Amino acid sequence: MPTATITSKGQITIPVAVRRALGLHIGDQVDFVFTSEGRVEFCPATRPVADLKGFFGPLQGEPLTVDQMDQAVADSLAESMP
Repeated sequence: MPTATITSKGQITIPVAVRRALGLHIGDQVDFVFTSEGRVEFCPATRPVADLKGFFGPLQGEPLTVDQMDQAVADSLAESMP
């Protein structure tokens, strides 16, 4: 298992094997996620836009116009107000 040492400035160098496995490159950012088991995981925070293709599944129906989207937001806000 790769390990890293914390410097006096609180920095670590991510081992090459980990960077390669996660596809990390210079300038990439990582997210630190606290799990319910009390552990901390980290994962790449930056992804190419192409990775999002198909994230929401196929489109359903006709695309909405900006006016229709604005109206849907206004309706939702009106419903959530007491």
